[in-house]
Amino acid sequence: MSENEEKTNEQGFGTTGHSWDGIEEWNNPLPRWWLWTFYVTILWGVIYTIAYPAWPLVNKATEGVLGFSTRANVAEDIAAVETANASIMEALANVELASLPGNTDLHGFAVNAGAAIFRANCSQCHGAGAAGVQASGYPNLLDDAWLWGGTIDEIAYTVAHGIRNEQSPDARWSEMPAFGEILSDEEIAQVVAYVRSISGQEHDAGLASAGETLFADNCTSCHGDDGAGMRDLGAPNLTDAIWLYGGSEATLTETVTYSRFGVMPAWSEEYRPGSGLSQAEVNAVAAYVHQLGGGE
Repeated sequence: MSENEEKTNEQGFGTTGHSWDGIEEWNNPLPRWWLWTFYVTILWGVIYTIAYPAWPLVNKATEGVLGFSTRANVAEDIAAVETANASIMEALANVELASLPGNTDLHGFAVNAGAAIFRANCSQCHGAGAAGVQASGYPNLLDDAWLWGGTIDEIAYTVAHGIRNEQSPDARWSEMPAFGEILSDEEIAQVVAYVRSISGQEHDAGLASAGETLFADNCTSCHGDDGAGMRDLGAPNLTDAIWLYGGSEATLTETVTYSRFGVMPAWSEEYRPGSGLSQAEVNAVAAYVHQLGGGE
């Protein structure tokens, strides 16, 4: 075969005209079944983009002539569930919380609903297991050390109104002075030593002795004469081993010097229109937290 004579295979098709290191490729056509399948997929794609939401625009996607919407389907499903649960949610919203644990069915529903609410709204601060994050001042909800009380009613109130926020006029409120502006560094060291002594930690006895008088003059009005705290004021018990920010010498020194001012938002829908919790949901999450082991 001469160089100018075109090569053909048994089916009569020539080559692609390209050569790779002397290797040539037959220019066989695509199988008809594959080609028609490809055309059908193109046609299907065109029909789909016309019928269903498909092309993203600046603010939304094309809606499609059929008006299909996955968002609408989800909204319908949510509405159906809310309708089915309407009666039990109404009962939960109006129940006397102290009696809720005695109502097996309603309490079981509340705990399960509250668990979902907790995971969606509370776990970011208190942790998935509700054990809190000490270094950040997020309290452990599994123990019996409650700044404002751990009954189910008190928990519900805290959830609804929050702590030290500007949303609810009924938020729980307390404020510790920054004693760095009141006491000298030496006096703060003495107070810290005394606090460590009443909480059973290692301490300098000499400093603690001097700190006792300073504690009596500056701290007992909130923490009590014995340092056991006052729930009405949200003042923590300083005699146990449970610390919101930590009980080391360095951490206590920072707390006394600069004070702490943790904030919890008010979760009631009254203060968070469109994103808050209904009364039934507040009661549900209170029931969940109360039964975790630390509720009183």
